[in-house]
This record gives sequence, structure tokens and C-alpha cells, in this order.
Amino acid sequence: MSVATLPLDYTAIKQRQRTVWSAGDYAMIGTTLQIVGERLCEAVDLRAGSRVLDVAAGNGNATLAAARRFAEVTSTDYVSALLERGKERAAAERLAVTFREADAEALPFDDGSFDAVLSTFGVMFTPDQEKAAAELVRVVRRGGKIGLANWTPEGFIGQLLRLVGKYAPPPSGIRPPTLWGTAARLGELFSGHQVSVSEQTFTFRYQSPEHWLHVFRSFYGPTNRAFAALEADKAAGLEADILDLLEKSNWAGPDGLVVPSTYLEVVITTA
Repeated sequence: MSVATLPLDYTAIKQRQRTVWSAGDYAMIGTTLQIVGERLCEAVDLRAGSRVLDVAAGNGNATLAAARRFAEVTSTDYVSALLERGKERAAAERLAVTFREADAEALPFDDGSFDAVLSTFGVMFTPDQEKAAAELVRVVRRGGKIGLANWTPEGFIGQLLRLVGKYAPPPSGIRPPTLWGTAARLGELFSGHQVSVSEQTFTFRYQSPEHWLHVFRSFYGPTNRAFAALEADKAAGLEADILDLLEKSNWAGPDGLVVPSTYLEVVITTA
């Protein structure tokens, strides 16, 4: 068997990913994205009393948005430190939420346990995309909704991930996570179900390109680990390339940083 045809070691890949997302403090980034969770709950027309599962929930943006709408929410992630941040946020708002550590590719729930399953910029990063999609479908009831927010390949974050990947390549054979931000790939992953997509924009608002870079280098796992793994000259190159991307994407000019990033808002109705 040639190297090219060796099966992927998903266990090792997921362990590497867990290390990446445990680095820094994603909650510092996640809180800035809260509006996406609110929009997603509206997109799936979430009803009070619904049984809701948030998959790869991070620090709980969709979790809190659903709980604020009086849903019965279970929040899951495979990074326990992020679940702790979600617990802190729920407690601060006195929201009743169940938190449980879980792998998006092996959800510990019975078939049809939920009325709605949500994920904002989370499940798209799973290494085995087909398995993750199948799990989302499995745990939602027939006629239930799956709501996703996925960065697009051509948007700012899609460009950033490609840029980081040039300096810190992902494991060979892994499909880009931003494929979840394309209607074609979603049609493959959720074949037989009704898939509705709408392109949306999240706008990053920071003091300057340097401020954005400091925050993401400090707290966002993929950039944090990429910089930590690089030698000084290559780290300087990555920094220069990211600052160049920020400058080109900035709508604010010299007065600050305003960078729009497209994502797909996805609503899947299960058959």
C-alpha cells in the first residue's frame, strides 16, 4: 500500500485539533461572534420548549441564544475548558443549560433526541466531514432543523485559514473546513434533506490591524499554534502576510479596523 492510499488516522488528527482549540483562549474570540448565534436561532425559527443540541459549541454562543428563547438546551464540545466558559456565561444570565463533553463525530445521544441541532463555526472543523454530518442528522427528529454557520472559502476567514495553512499545513488528506461554507458540499453531506443557504456577513471591528493580530495570535487556536510552531523568520513572514490581508480587507482606512467576513447561514430540514 502506497503512502498516498494509507487511511487517515482520525484519532491522531482529532487529538491534534483538540490541542489547537485548547490553545490560547477561544472564548475571547467567541464572545465577539455572539450575534451569529442569535441570527441562527431566528433562521431556524426556534420555538420555546424545543429540545436543542449545540454541537462543537465553544463557549456557547448558539447555546445562550437558544436558552434565551426558553429552549431546553444541551451544549457540547470536546474541549472541556470551553464548556467551562459556557457554564460561566449561562450562570451569569441564570439560564438553565446542560453541558456535556462530546465529540461531534460520535454524539452520545439516541436517534431523534432533539428538535433542533445548531453549530456556529464549530462542526465545520471536524476531520471526518461525512461522519459529523451523519451524526447531526441522526440525533435530530424527522422534520427537525439543523442550523449551521460556516465560514466561506472566499471570505476573510477562509483566506486567513488558507494563509495559515501555507505556514502550518493541515494533515494530508483532510478536506478544507470551509467546504462546509459551500452549497455544493452541503448538498453532498446532507443529500436527501432540504438544504437552504443564505450568505451572511460578520464584521470584525478592532482598533487596528495590529490589535486584531495581537488578539488572534494570543487567543485563536489556529493562529496561536501556528505562530508557536514557527521559527522566528517564518513567524515574521506569517505576521507580515496577515497584516497585509487585514490592510487589503479593511473598510475603515486609517481610523480603525472594520473587516467583513462572509459565512453561510444554513438551515437543513430533515426528511
